[in-house]
Amino acid sequence: MAGAANPWHGSAMTAHRPLIVFAAANGAMAVMLGAFAAHGAGPAVKTLLATGAQYQMVHAVLAVACALWAGGGRLAPIAGWLAAAGGLVFSLALSLIALMSLPAMGMVAPLGGVLMIAGWVVLMFAALRGDR
Repeated sequence: MAGAANPWHGSAMTAHRPLIVFAAANGAMAVMLGAFAAHGAGPAVKTLLATGAQYQMVHAVLAVACALWAGGGRLAPIAGWLAAAGGLVFSLALSLIALMSLPAMGMVAPLGGVLMIAGWVVLMFAALRGDR
């Protein structure tokens, strides 16, 4: 690979490192939440925790993909931040409903959903626009 560019070093990777760190933290949290849902949570809260963990994990992976997509232009990282933030808000809202009996968080969960949807829509525009 002499002379080949290393995709893991350079301005794109450095510029999006905070997004990758945030997404990785979300992924780790999703695994912990999912494990607790599967092995420690009671039946009354298991579904809420597992649902939150699943959405958080999917959107953490999406955020990493957006951060690493060299052809996504300036919109791909925006899509990643929206997706990761949405997954976190949604998951935290469901967790607080389940674990702390805070039904008011039911009004916060849709905000996470809107952020996740916005992430997918911005990603669509990034793909349509190409590398701009």
